[in-house]
Amino acid sequence: MDHADTNGLDLAPFRGLRYDPAMVGDLSLVTSPPYDVVEPGGVGLLEDADPHNIVRVVLPRADACGAEGPYAHAGVTLRTWLAEGVLRPDPEPALYVYEQITATAHQRGLIGALALGDGPGNPAVLPHEDVMPGPVADRTELMRATDANPEPILLVYTGDGPASDAVDRATTAGPPLLDTRTPDGTEHRLWAITDPDELALIAADLTKRQALVADGHHRWAGYRRLRDDAYAAGRGPGPWDRGLVLLVDTARYPLQVGAIHRVLPGLPVPRILDLLRTQGPAGSGAFLARRVEDPWPSVLWTLERIEGPAFLLAGDGAFHLLTDPDPELLAATVREDRPEAWRSLDATILHSALLDHVWQVPDDPEHITYHHDAVAAIREAQRTGGSALLLRATTESVVRELAQEAVRMPRKSTSFGPKPATGLVLRSLALG
Repeated sequence: MDHADTNGLDLAPFRGLRYDPAMVGDLSLVTSPPYDVVEPGGVGLLEDADPHNIVRVVLPRADACGAEGPYAHAGVTLRTWLAEGVLRPDPEPALYVYEQITATAHQRGLIGALALGDGPGNPAVLPHEDVMPGPVADRTELMRATDANPEPILLVYTGDGPASDAVDRATTAGPPLLDTRTPDGTEHRLWAITDPDELALIAADLTKRQALVADGHHRWAGYRRLRDDAYAAGRGPGPWDRGLVLLVDTARYPLQVGAIHRVLPGLPVPRILDLLRTQGPAGSGAFLARRVEDPWPSVLWTLERIEGPAFLLAGDGAFHLLTDPDPELLAATVREDRPEAWRSLDATILHSALLDHVWQVPDDPEHITYHHDAVAAIREAQRTGGSALLLRATTESVVRELAQEAVRMPRKSTSFGPKPATGLVLRSLALG
């Protein structure tokens, strides 16, 4: 986004904390996906991969932390690794060029410390999803206990200008600081930009830009809470005025937008279908539900071709398409005071009409879990005797349109990717 009438983006260099390869060996074994993408059971697998895997900091398990609790345990872990030299600060502040190459995507962006802005919001940064108090408090407490931003959030803008030119130049100026391939096959490379002229060029370009929070809304809200708490305590300006981000120019390196699926543990498919038949207006069906015999994954293509709101229900060994919602149900449950683009979102209709009204499922971790991978969602539904609801992706243009109108989508409406790996570079608040 390019809005010259905003304060623009203020992305500062910082002294990154990075793993010392001489201490840990294979860097791919100490990384993890972002904390909210790790599937159930994944924490243990990552911990088993290496005793220094970053998941021990970003997702400390309560049952392994003793009386000190998970947040304090994460802080002790990070400080211990720093004292032992497992993690080391780079010698000078830098903006980091981060490159990811997958089978379907090539992405480059800048990792830096972004100014949060003054007052209640930053006009240069547009969130697009609602957040829940629990995850915001969780991430805030983790950052407070570790005195760090352990993983970058993902921001996108459209520029195709001097900052992006500098990013590309950095990848040819010399060998990367690190080059590793994670178990999912993604290649990760990191370079440092420290040249004052290049940094000044990037800064001047970004002052004209406006960014969208693509991934990390709860961490973005956590950055702001950490900052507000510091000011409330009389600490004044400090490193809490910035947060760690990966900033990607999607004009040059387009991201992929995927769906985030829901699992309702303990609510079996037959019960879901029964409520659909009986809980519509005046006892009519809320949605049309029909079993489909298409095999996996072609059943997902069937879902994509449906016009209007549609979901794929799974968990009982079969697939059921949910389509054609009762118009009276939508009129009664979907807010009238929002743009049509918001009212017609699959996620809006799912939460407003089905989860809140027909099934009456509270939006908390006990009753709804969120999954970026459809197969993982189905397996979790089967494991818990529940139901998986598979959604379609929202287009990036709709996300931008609503964000520019300051309209928040339901939480976990989109999954931008590829997402930055956690553990390649951390930001210490003690170092600024």
